[in-house]
Amino acid sequence: MNSLTKKKSLEYYLLLKYPMSIYPEEEGGYTIMIPDLEGCMTQGETLEEAINNIDEARELWIETVYYSSKKEIPSPSQRIRV
Repeated sequence: MNSLTKKKSLEYYLLLKYPMSIYPEEEGGYTIMIPDLEGCMTQGETLEEAINNIDEARELWIETVYYSSKKEIPSPSQRIRV
C-alpha cells in the first residue's frame, strides 16, 4: 500500500460481502471457500454450520491481514459462480 494512501478501517473490510464457492462433500457436509481471500475456507456438517464457519473464517482472515501483514485486503470480485 502506498504510504500516502489512507488505510480504511477494519470495520469497513469486515462489512464487505465476498462471493463464496460452496461444494457438497460426497461423505456429507460442505466445504466453502472465498476465492478472493487466498486460503480462506472451511467445512461444516450442515450448510448452516458451514456458512457460520466461513463467516468466522472471513473475519479472522481479514483481521489477521489487517493487523499483521503488509498485504492488502482485496475488494470483493463481481463474479457469480453456480
